[in-house]
Amino acid sequence: MENLTVNAVVENLDEVVGFVFKRLYHYGCSKKTLMQIRLAVEEIFVNISSYAYDPSVGPAEVRCEVRQDPLRVIIQFLDGGKPFDPLAKEDADITADGLFSREGGLGILLVKETMDDSLFRQTPSELCTLKKSNVVHPPRPRCCQKPVSRK
Repeated sequence: MENLTVNAVVENLDEVVGFVFKRLYHYGCSKKTLMQIRLAVEEIFVNISSYAYDPSVGPAEVRCEVRQDPLRVIIQFLDGGKPFDPLAKEDADITADGLFSREGGLGILLVKETMDDSLFRQTPSELCTLKKSNVVHPPRPRCCQKPVSRK
């Protein structure tokens, strides 16, 4: 599993997303899957950046591994900040009445809904693991492919 360690500040978000996407680049992930992964990575990293070490700054380690059979990605976030399990929070109320009634929770709900698995474990440091399977769409059958024009 490859890793990247950065200061847990929002300004490093693009570097973190780039690190994860670089590992997925050669696998032909769909745009939908890439956007789901980006949303989850962004949500977890921004939470670490905003709350783990507040008001100071500390390190965040991001690990990423792509496995095959079936093709899946595993992304882990480690930090040594304040203990907090965002996945244990009550899911946001997404009904029309509840959507804007309280702050927080919507991003974590989206992580739970878009990833196949999301786990949090308190070790000497905090570890949040995201898993996404079937990160590529199977090729379309030949009958459904666009015809090649012949001149």
